[in-house]
Amino acid sequence: MEFVSSTHEEQIKTENSNTTSTEFFLLGFSDVPHLQWMLFGIFLFIYLSILICNSIIILITRIDHALQTPMYFFLSNFSFVEICYVTVTIPRMLMDLCTEKGTISLLSCAVQLCFVIMLGGMEFLLLTVMAYDRYVAICNPLHYPLVMSKKLCVQLVAACWICIIPVVTGQTYQIFSLCYCGSNEINHFFCDIPPLLKLACGDTFVNDLAIYIASVVFIMVPFLLTIVSYGKIIWNILKLSSAGGRSKAFSTCSSHLIVVVLFYGTATITYVQPKAYQSESLGKLLSLFYTILIPLLNPIIYTLRNKDIMVSLRKLQTKLLT
Repeated sequence: MEFVSSTHEEQIKTENSNTTSTEFFLLGFSDVPHLQWMLFGIFLFIYLSILICNSIIILITRIDHALQTPMYFFLSNFSFVEICYVTVTIPRMLMDLCTEKGTISLLSCAVQLCFVIMLGGMEFLLLTVMAYDRYVAICNPLHYPLVMSKKLCVQLVAACWICIIPVVTGQTYQIFSLCYCGSNEINHFFCDIPPLLKLACGDTFVNDLAIYIASVVFIMVPFLLTIVSYGKIIWNILKLSSAGGRSKAFSTCSSHLIVVVLFYGTATITYVQPKAYQSESLGKLLSLFYTILIPLLNPIIYTLRNKDIMVSLRKLQTKLLT
């Protein structure tokens, strides 16, 4: 009887390991039920603020001829990606806070994950392109109009999309090819890689390795290229004899540099650090930071620290009031 019982248990385990969950449950902020509506109000306000601020940046870079330069072309693309990025996560989170359900199908989870990492990776690549643009503008100003032609700017943005889409699609397929036969509760407010892999059955070494390599390629390599660009920029700025020239050059680059530090810092901790050192609570907090707070800060940093945009905003305000 004992032998039959043990055999039956092994059969059940085998059957479970060959089946996968058809839906997940996003725990989100269920650990603080008394704060659900307050969080709903805060995140709704943040989401609307991000949409409005980034839409204004896109609008003024389109209608103001003074802002139709490579720098603002890349900034408008970055703002568009930001809008898409927060739209993938925040509306879903708001719905879960409102309904307190949190269930998400396997397909919806895969689509959300795909777009989150695709748009996040696109932001890193765009930041690298923007750093290169500033490098050419400051270190090689005489050839800037020739080097950063409209055609090259479009090609650089297109290249970013062409690089990121197949890699992210492959990563998503690989992750959702795994079996999720245990708990279907994701301790997160959206479908992200680290919490999903913790639910997977069997050995995920290959997946962890693939994600680590992709993270190095799309986070660390762009970061190093950005650092090299800014190293050369700072070196050239320090060689300027005019204090006013140095101040103007630093103010042009400081906004972008702040955004770079915020983005790369949180992403490196989340995706590049070893899995053994990852905490679910810390991961959720960092995700909250780079999916909501940084997108809120970005348009503020770029507008308040940019004289050209502030002038354009005043012009737009004058036109609307007259």
